[in-house]
Amino acid sequence: MADITRRFGLRHLRAAPTAHIRHLRGGKVAHEGTGLAFWFRPLSAALSEVPVDDRELAMLFHARTADFQDLTVQATLTFRITDPAVAATRVDFGIDAGTGAWRAAPLDQLGTLLTETAQQHALDLIARTTLADALTDGVTAVRRRVTEGLADEPRLTETGLAVIAVRVIALRPEPEVERALRTPARELVQQEADRATYERRAVAVERELAIAENELASKIELARREEQLVEQQGANARREAEQSAAADAVRTDAEAARRTTLATAEAQASRLLTAAQAEAARKLGEARAAAEEAWLTAHRQAEPELLKALALLRLAEHLPSIEHLTVTPDLLTGLLTRLGQAPAAAADTR
Repeated sequence: MADITRRFGLRHLRAAPTAHIRHLRGGKVAHEGTGLAFWFRPLSAALSEVPVDDRELAMLFHARTADFQDLTVQATLTFRITDPAVAATRVDFGIDAGTGAWRAAPLDQLGTLLTETAQQHALDLIARTTLADALTDGVTAVRRRVTEGLADEPRLTETGLAVIAVRVIALRPEPEVERALRTPARELVQQEADRATYERRAVAVERELAIAENELASKIELARREEQLVEQQGANARREAEQSAAADAVRTDAEAARRTTLATAEAQASRLLTAAQAEAARKLGEARAAAEEAWLTAHRQAEPELLKALALLRLAEHLPSIEHLTVTPDLLTGLLTRLGQAPAAAADTR
């Protein structure tokens, strides 16, 4: 939209770089071009603004195939006004001198023209195509047919329009038909999935069988090695028992020899000891006999009083210790009497 300002009863227009401005004054062209800026009088000016940039037009319409199935066509057109002077004379692109806005809706008019023309060619093609073919190759065929039809359309050329590109986004049937068409493909996919599942299960069973066989072989090998281990342990135990028995026999023989030697030595020592003890006893007996004989001889030669004194000494040796002794006159008198009688009797005997 052009930018229009007011100054001192005049108007100033400044257009965008992508807008073609056509200024008529008194029925004649005063200014014409792209991206203009000029002053004008609003009461004598007729202004038109034609966009010359690329425009996108989205289309969505329904069509019927040769087998009477409904299709929804979604497409997009890219167009451009190549001759803005001709377009300004065929379509109302006039703008308000005060606001710069279009007085009508020229782009909607061009959109209707392009949409109806494209639909005409697309419907003509789809009406002679079955649903299966339309869904398979319909996008390319419709795009080609619409591009060729719009390029050959004389009204677009007379209006100054040029279609740059046609893009057909999708051709879609009704939801029920689309689901029905998807069913065989889904079944095939499901069959492939089931087949892959069965193959995976078969591979898993084979692998489990191989694992079980490996485990069984491992167990057999382990049992064989355990048997070898038991045999080796038995042999080792037998060898150890034999060696232990031999060692015990050696120890027994050594102990028997030692005990025999010890017994012989003890017997000899016992015999020597017995002989020595007998000899010592004999000598001791002889010494005691000689001592007794000498003792008796000495006693036979001794005086009776001496023998009594010796007897008293021997008796005193075996008496208990006497800490306190009380001597009475009676005892002392009798003792002294006896001692006085003893020398007298000895003298008489002499």
